[in-house]
Amino acid sequence: MALPSKRPSPSRRTLLRTLGAGALVGGLAGCGVPAAYVPPGERAAADLTASDKRLTWANWPLYIDTDDEDTTRRPTLEAFEKRTGISVDYVEEINDNDEFFGKISPSLMNHQRTGRDLIVISDWMCARFVRLGWVQEMDRARQPNVTKYLDPLLRSPAFDPGRKFTVPWQSGITGIAYNRRRLGREIRHVSELWASDLKGRVTLLSGLDEAFALLMQGNGVDITRWTADDFHTVCDQVEKQVSKGQIRRFTGNDYIKDLAGGDVLACQAYSGDVIQLQADDPDIRFVVPEEGAELWSESLMIPNLARHKTNAERLIDHYYEPEAAAELAAWVNYVCPVPAAQDVLASAKDEETAALAEDPLIFPDAAMRERLAVARDITSGERVAFAKRWNAIAGL
Repeated sequence: MALPSKRPSPSRRTLLRTLGAGALVGGLAGCGVPAAYVPPGERAAADLTASDKRLTWANWPLYIDTDDEDTTRRPTLEAFEKRTGISVDYVEEINDNDEFFGKISPSLMNHQRTGRDLIVISDWMCARFVRLGWVQEMDRARQPNVTKYLDPLLRSPAFDPGRKFTVPWQSGITGIAYNRRRLGREIRHVSELWASDLKGRVTLLSGLDEAFALLMQGNGVDITRWTADDFHTVCDQVEKQVSKGQIRRFTGNDYIKDLAGGDVLACQAYSGDVIQLQADDPDIRFVVPEEGAELWSESLMIPNLARHKTNAERLIDHYYEPEAAAELAAWVNYVCPVPAAQDVLASAKDEETAALAEDPLIFPDAAMRERLAVARDITSGERVAFAKRWNAIAGL
């Protein structure tokens, strides 16, 4: 395996606009619209895999390894095509979860093919697809690598026990980023965001699904089983901090510019973004607070009526080979869902690549892993009311 000798361009993760559209989608899932739910017996189509060796895969931009000399080439994907003879139409068409939902939901709710055999979306949105019966259960007999190598922390989220319908593509952590030099001290607790020396220099994430879990953890809540009371307690706290002027604003990924420029000293942040920021400014730190941080994923799913299900299952399993997972991790710099890839990276001849094996934001160490948890998702019954309250606080 030829691991890349340099890091990729800036992080792919974009603003996940869960706001107005998110509440509408939640309403669809929660109202029990008869035409929306698809029962198990109506999800599969005739699998053309045996006679048609291809598949169509929809993913986010900048979310796969590319060749150093030719960025139109994707080495791990080409390796799969060469080994299996399966041609992959790789489409970088997902820029926002809600936007993509709007693009393919009419087909899914009307029992029509989407034209895609494999998609990658955030787990909170995956939860909606699973609840609506819009994705097919995978055959783990065709996925021995997934069975063997999937990180135990990611194996059984509340929305998909046992990961029957979803497999993490990449994972990440929502924690706190701060500028150690400008702040002049360490941050170890969520409550430190409310310290007087940070007044007006703090940002929180604007998206409901991105923001709430870390704030709950600051209150000592087990986010795998949080309650409505826990949510409203957080809202009360944030309302108070807004009224005091503690919070500069609520952001999407534009917190990156604020932190790098010094307008903000501490903020809610994604681990993958901070790796990129640290390359330019080593004073930028990322912390998993003592109370814990949220571990999330963007996951692979096979939508209903996909015509190349077996091909898609084989492709997913390819990326769970430690060698392929390592090559991908070296490029995207998110938390790798295949811990066994760490040893592969450590053995790389290139020193910079080998050093990635020791980066806890790609391979969390044992102490950090103990403080990570996958939050239960916001249910369809909760979403409309919760989004209304959160959006009012965030000024959305």
